[in-house]
Amino acid sequence: MSVVVCKFGGSSLSSAEQFKKVKNIIEADSSRKYVVPSAPGKRFKDDIKVTDLLNKCVRFKEEPSKLESVFSLIRERYNEIKDILNIDINIDEHMNKVKKDILGGASRHYILSRGEYLNGLLLAAYLGFEFVDAAKLVFFYEDGRLDFESTIGAIHKTLKNIERAVVPGFYGSFPDGSIATFSRGGSDVTGSLVTRGVNATLYENWTDVSGFMMADPRIVDNVKIIKKLSYAELRELSYMGATVLHEDSIFPVRDAGIPICVKNTNRPQDEGTLIVPYIDRPDPEHTITGIAGKKGFTVIHVEKDMMNGEIGFVRRILSVLEDKNVSFEHIPTGIDTLSLVISDGEIAGKTEDVINAIAQRCNPDKIEVAKDLAVIATVGHGMSSSIGVSATLFSGLAKEGINIRMIDQGSSELNIIVGVENDHFEKAIRAIYEAFEG
Repeated sequence: MSVVVCKFGGSSLSSAEQFKKVKNIIEADSSRKYVVPSAPGKRFKDDIKVTDLLNKCVRFKEEPSKLESVFSLIRERYNEIKDILNIDINIDEHMNKVKKDILGGASRHYILSRGEYLNGLLLAAYLGFEFVDAAKLVFFYEDGRLDFESTIGAIHKTLKNIERAVVPGFYGSFPDGSIATFSRGGSDVTGSLVTRGVNATLYENWTDVSGFMMADPRIVDNVKIIKKLSYAELRELSYMGATVLHEDSIFPVRDAGIPICVKNTNRPQDEGTLIVPYIDRPDPEHTITGIAGKKGFTVIHVEKDMMNGEIGFVRRILSVLEDKNVSFEHIPTGIDTLSLVISDGEIAGKTEDVINAIAQRCNPDKIEVAKDLAVIATVGHGMSSSIGVSATLFSGLAKEGINIRMIDQGSSELNIIVGVENDHFEKAIRAIYEAFEG
């Protein structure tokens, strides 16, 4: 028997009208048995997400007058949905408890989680499903790491006896029972955990776009949708800035081989993007699967003759980063060269210390620093079996007069990463897309 888990994002549950769309989607397929909601998102461009309002409550929890002003906006959001849809639930009672808890010194984790909690209560009542508090299913260790085995066990044990349920996303509980939260976007992970726990046949992730685009639609006009991609391709694209799906959401379902389908709540008839364990034969019409990138990197370029023969050279460089508590993104290397690609946020205020430590420990011939770089990944299984991929990419960038400051290709041939000036970021993405899809 097919069992589908559906996660709905904040834009999908931002208003009463969106709640109606969600109900229609659920009722259109009887296999959609478990629903994971996010907190209400924006209803229009200048609206404020409920989670952002709750974040203000964190700051104002010791200032009752300011807290009341912000909390009244949260109350209005939920009551508007309840009243328009005539949902039979006393949501005010639950909100009063949340407000009391905040004034009583509730933790940041607790406060931020209440958006999903309250929305879950509303949605469960509206659908006629059982509400199951995620704090009883999703468990974290004291240091904030997910207790995967206990979580999967609790989900399986609890939900096997519940035919249809709503489980709020984004949060769980610490060993002492207090609320713990994932990072922003963690409802995707909750949906994946529920999918694994009930051994579902499909995980549907409903959002406000009709799947993964081959590039950011804010940068590339009329960009094509990716019909199918692998877990590995998703991981690469998500890590490099494609934000449709949380990058960690694949791990709970990957080992079980459960596919993920990204679909559009506002256009449920669209096919969406299917994410599968692996792809045997890449799409012959598309050499690449997608393009994604991020701005704001610093590259530390190190040169030393006979570097490749000097035992421990790379280890000493990496020990500098470890000592300075700096993580890196990529390490392109040559026989006598090595580059450390580091996000600006990681190395802010530490650049000189890192350079001096490398000079002292490694005695290189030359160290250069390049700032204000963007990193762009071109991803696809089809790249490994296609001749001239690199030539196409580099020719496309050259045609637009874009200087490549860094090149890195993984041994799996799944991606080619280039570094360009921040100011050339959007132009470079358009150039790469046009080179392969134009």
